[in-house]
Amino acid sequence: MNSRYIKHIVPAAALLLTVGLNSCTKDLDVTPIDPSTTMTVDEVGLYTKCYANMALAGNTGADGDCDIDRLDGGTTGFVRQLWNANELTTDEAICAWGDPGIPQFNFNQYDASHPMLEGFYYRLYGGINYCNHYLDVCKGIDATREAEVRFLRALYYYHLMDCYGNVPFSTAVSTESPMPIERAKLFEWIETELKEVVGSMLTPAARKSSDNGYGRADQDAANLLLARMYLNAQVYTGTARWEEAKTYAEKVISGPHKLWTTGVGKWSAYQMLFMGDNGESGASQEAILPLYQDGVTTTSWGTSLFLMASCWKADMDTDKDYGTDQYWAGNRARSQFIAKFFPNNDAPKANISDMAKAAGDDRALFFGKGRDLVVEKATEYTSGYAVGKFRNTYSNGGNPHNSKFVDTDYFLMRSAEAYLIAAEADARLNGGKTTAVGKGYIDALRQRANNNDLKDSYTLDQILDERARELYHEGFRRTDLIRYGYYGGDKSGEYLWDWKGGIKNGQAIAAYLNVFAIPAEDVNSNPNLKGHQNPGY
Repeated sequence: MNSRYIKHIVPAAALLLTVGLNSCTKDLDVTPIDPSTTMTVDEVGLYTKCYANMALAGNTGADGDCDIDRLDGGTTGFVRQLWNANELTTDEAICAWGDPGIPQFNFNQYDASHPMLEGFYYRLYGGINYCNHYLDVCKGIDATREAEVRFLRALYYYHLMDCYGNVPFSTAVSTESPMPIERAKLFEWIETELKEVVGSMLTPAARKSSDNGYGRADQDAANLLLARMYLNAQVYTGTARWEEAKTYAEKVISGPHKLWTTGVGKWSAYQMLFMGDNGESGASQEAILPLYQDGVTTTSWGTSLFLMASCWKADMDTDKDYGTDQYWAGNRARSQFIAKFFPNNDAPKANISDMAKAAGDDRALFFGKGRDLVVEKATEYTSGYAVGKFRNTYSNGGNPHNSKFVDTDYFLMRSAEAYLIAAEADARLNGGKTTAVGKGYIDALRQRANNNDLKDSYTLDQILDERARELYHEGFRRTDLIRYGYYGGDKSGEYLWDWKGGIKNGQAIAAYLNVFAIPAEDVNSNPNLKGHQNPGY
């Protein structure tokens, strides 16, 4: 694929003999100019880079050089742009900043020149290049790590398939321009790849950050990604596969990555999933793929710190236990999302702990003091309730490692998603309402959140709302709304939110917006993409 903007194909320690690499894929050829020089591949370093691409901007930390040329770590951060693309475009979040690309996200007015979608696109292809390079030069060294790298490559392709539809595809590093692959064909390739590698991946286990294997994708990661794909198969391929979605979700549910249900002191079990010591408190038993963060050794502007600082302002932290001195005051909730917890639009102007009590749900981690419930002004941070889901506080009272950068690991995949997938698939197989089995999965999540509103069964729309309550600000919402038909297209007008389509009260948006544009830069430079831009762009 086109990787001319990807500068660091290997980590700093990936070769025992330092080799300078530039942006082009041809620079992956590491044959020394001096034939007497012995080159030794650092297999572990190359393997680590395949993961690090999701957590770090580059080899030298938050303020160092970014892996993606011309763009910075904020514009290309994997978690940051996964979040922006899938949250700011929906009812869950809106941002007050005027950075290029932010208003277009807020108002569903993105196009092929969108800088953040370009950064995300090249970050994903950067990860694919690292994986392809590892699989080229390290094949046969370690079967388990090789399977993980193939999983990671499939995960990067999954996000490209979900966000960009028909995309360039290659499984080898090459100087040749890659050919595009149809979305349905890419689905088939990812499915086959995951099924081939799952048996060679680590056996599932609940791990803490001090345990060997923490942060590595185990078999449940592959099973959960398959379940997620099958849940959305009708969108990606035109054919529903609900039974398989349920089957693979239940593989995860029956495994060791159990829901974390034990709170500590004033901290609820749900809050502990998103706190500074989440890797050690026990909450990580729910984490299937955590991205390791440390305020000293793995600093980043685009991972957990972004999820905190972009959502907080100093006046929110009434107990002064936020855990970082960064308050950026940008992202907050749209009123339709708050209504998932307060359906009568009576959310109090309260602090975070009182808000959760008023909602009767530990997951209602919002701050309403001095805020307006309805987003009257898209560019005003206090127009809309603030969200305090992520923080760098230690549940055991310990101190963070740094006053700026954070220690909160980002749980990119966690088992709660499997409960929601299984429940929705169960309902779709049962005429739109859960059986007793599917009901049990939703009940488990509500009971963990101390929400006593348990139903005899749950409808599909109730499950969609439950997904919002459980998974908000974790990068799922756009995909969920598309699956239900509420994002763009014929049913788009049936569910409106503040500023949807750029209108204060919201308006329907076109179906073509369900898929982002291939960046114009790539279309113009890859002759195989001529005529292959996504429709509408």
